[in-house]
Amino acid sequence: MKSTQVPAWVRAIFSLTLLVLAGCATQQITPVSSSTDSFERVGRFALRVEEPLTPAQAVQGGFTWRDASSRLELDLTNPFGNILARIEVTGKNAVLTQSNGGRLEAPTAEELVKIAVGEAIPVKGLRTWLRSQTNAEPTMARVSRDEQGRLTSFEQAGWRVDLSRFDALGPRLLVLSRQDDAKKIVIRLVIDGT
Repeated sequence: MKSTQVPAWVRAIFSLTLLVLAGCATQQITPVSSSTDSFERVGRFALRVEEPLTPAQAVQGGFTWRDASSRLELDLTNPFGNILARIEVTGKNAVLTQSNGGRLEAPTAEELVKIAVGEAIPVKGLRTWLRSQTNAEPTMARVSRDEQGRLTSFEQAGWRVDLSRFDALGPRLLVLSRQDDAKKIVIRLVIDGT
């Protein structure tokens, strides 16, 4: 395991990234669907963390997510479009490369999140959520669907997820929220294209 000191802004952005790595939290990446070889989404994110007696923390930027059956590559950008970090996950390891060349590496995406953020955070789910598919593990609760039968809201793994603005690939707006004791986390993902 290699590491360099991670700036605070990378830690904040990486908190969002833990969700985008969702389906890759195990050592081996497997395709979500055998009929889909690759999946790409481009969009913007906003992350807000609220805790009592401290000012709310917020960060926003963009992302490009390229997900193939054996590799996930995620670029995180600032609001001006400059790449801040790249995350690459394969069946062998997970690597975060910062724009200044600093690197974090771990055997799995889940371990990489723990190193970068400093705490264990569950990262399962979003890979299927972005494709508007359901995943039986862990069980979904409070499931709602629209008139077309598309999944529009549910709770899973401690997260409340709202999906809307669908296109042929899935939802174009995802709002994820989680309340842990006194800490509230809200993440908004807006898909701009593929």
